[in-house]
Amino acid sequence: MTSSLTRARTRLSSAVLVAVGLAAGFGVAQGTGIRALGGAVFAAAGVGAATLWVQRRGWAVALGLGGLYVGAFVLAHVLALGVGLPAWLAVGLVTLAAAGVTYAVADRPVPGGSTR
Repeated sequence: MTSSLTRARTRLSSAVLVAVGLAAGFGVAQGTGIRALGGAVFAAAGVGAATLWVQRRGWAVALGLGGLYVGAFVLAHVLALGVGLPAWLAVGLVTLAAAGVTYAVADRPVPGGSTR
């Protein structure tokens, strides 16, 4: 059983925001037929993740992970439209990769407790 103090210190994972931005952004765009609405989900999750990256790891890491996030979005389009993968498979692959790298770089606890 965990105490409420332990739960209060649980950190929001920026990798989850990356996954939500890519996968849910695509799902919203596809489900509603309104690409801008999916883009808004993508952008909002990206801004949330970037805020955490700057706070936890600094601007250099935030810029690198931001590039990865946007690059994953572009790569999903290339895989689906250019290579011919099913759209959800393309989104799933880039989401797993981007969220995994994000966790490793920004969310995994740092030995010694230093975040920068």
